[in-house]
Amino acid sequence: MSRLIIILLIVVVVGLYLMSTYNKLVRLRNGAEEAFKSINVFLKQRYDLIPNLINTIKGYTQYESSTLEKIVALRSKAMSAGGADGGAAELQLSSALKSVFALSENYPDLKANQEFLQLQQTLSALEESIQRSRRYYNASARDMNNAVEMFPSNLIAGPFGFHRMEYFEVEEAETKNVKVEF
Repeated sequence: MSRLIIILLIVVVVGLYLMSTYNKLVRLRNGAEEAFKSINVFLKQRYDLIPNLINTIKGYTQYESSTLEKIVALRSKAMSAGGADGGAAELQLSSALKSVFALSENYPDLKANQEFLQLQQTLSALEESIQRSRRYYNASARDMNNAVEMFPSNLIAGPFGFHRMEYFEVEEAETKNVKVEF
């Protein structure tokens, strides 16, 4: 009788551990997915803001159409890209947007325009939010990856289909200063 109770207790403890670890893995995966979706919310806001910014700049700059066309093309590319290509396209767009702010230094009328200043401030705030969201996503992905790879939760992760998550990485080009030439 006491053996049966001991075996039953062991089965219950192992079952509780399995359930607890599985639920932890689900919670971590869902948290990382939510963090990634938050990045998409901010990107959508940025996509919506870019045409207004471009139209405002067009009114002040006569011969910067190639820069503006590049931003519009990168916006379209980023909106349609997904997965790893999406991250690279987003980084290219971020880099191109930095050049827009550098353009304003060469156009005093544009720099003084209230609409441009408001759009610039909104875009800067969005860029900061995107960066915070990327960092939060990477932290969530790190937590998920730790749980998937570390013993003993890795014994449960594999059979139940939990896998490593990719980090949102910055390309080398994104870390360099923007150079604007005329």
